[in-house]
Amino acid sequence: MLYRTAGQFKTSYQADQALFPVRQDAILLGIILAFAWVIFPLTASEFTFQTLLIPILIYSLAAMGLNILTGYAGQLSLGTAAFMGVGAYACYKMVTIMPWMNPVVAILLSGVFSAGIGVAFGIPSLRIKGFYLAIATLAAQFFLVWLFEKWAWLYNYNASGAIQVPNLKMFGVYVAGPQADSMVQYFVVLAIVTLMTMLCINLTRGNLGRTWKATRDMDIAAELIGINLMKSKLTAFAVSSYIVGVAGALFVFMWRGAAEPNLFDIPLSFRVLFIAIIGGLGSILGNYLGAILIVGLPVVLNTLPAAFGIPVSSSMVEHLNIMIVGALIIFFLIIEPHGLAQLWRLIREKLIIWPFPH
Repeated sequence: MLYRTAGQFKTSYQADQALFPVRQDAILLGIILAFAWVIFPLTASEFTFQTLLIPILIYSLAAMGLNILTGYAGQLSLGTAAFMGVGAYACYKMVTIMPWMNPVVAILLSGVFSAGIGVAFGIPSLRIKGFYLAIATLAAQFFLVWLFEKWAWLYNYNASGAIQVPNLKMFGVYVAGPQADSMVQYFVVLAIVTLMTMLCINLTRGNLGRTWKATRDMDIAAELIGINLMKSKLTAFAVSSYIVGVAGALFVFMWRGAAEPNLFDIPLSFRVLFIAIIGGLGSILGNYLGAILIVGLPVVLNTLPAAFGIPVSSSMVEHLNIMIVGALIIFFLIIEPHGLAQLWRLIREKLIIWPFPH
């Protein structure tokens, strides 16, 4: 009933291939955007901004970058956290060398450096694939984290070896640093994530996206029909690393406030990978669903038992979180490999034909 399509006729190929072929999809997106841009900023507390809203958006963006590479182009990667680190350190150097630079411009430019590094480490994908490519990206992970620790110029020779986000203004308002307000940071993150999501949707629906999918499904057949595999794979690495680099800059400048090299170690790469797997590889929506689950689960485990008067220690919450996430990954890999996004697609199809069974 909610998704009844009676009276919605397609009279052209353009209408049939529209972003929202069903009118209710556009209405639902409008409601979600209204909540994100209006309702949440008016009602959310400082705790909600810092614990849920901002990290969900940043992790969604990082998973989206990984999904471009792994879900759409079929190139395995275990070095997502290192490319996030490249973006964070590049942004830090730009705002310290050029204090007059607009912080949003610095965040967007930081992805360019990450894209360059991503292409350099993506060159092995021209000769190897699958598990061997994953090991090559894992080598990039270890090398870049080692570089963050040993190259003192990256953190301005700070004795602690960490980078500290300075107070940054935009139009007279602090958007980063200790004096920045969480709501302002949320709006900056939301604007950039919205922009990147629109970019990814358009890329994956266009010629480049079809090229990536052909490369993912069968690269030999794709090459036989005239697709340039080198261009396809390296553009996937470039676009993916750019998005991940921007996510890394947001991760430090709009949420953490400071960072040490070990922040970008392998656990962060696996966290982003888990979000992509649970949300659904090859899906834009899945990145948000996976991030909501992964970020929101520890908060629920912390608050729900307390609401019922059940005492639960922080170590127990951590162990439960790991056990539940591990069980969910196994469940989705076996039962529904396309993740939460596929579950939503099935629910949507049932709503469209309701009350008929099929």
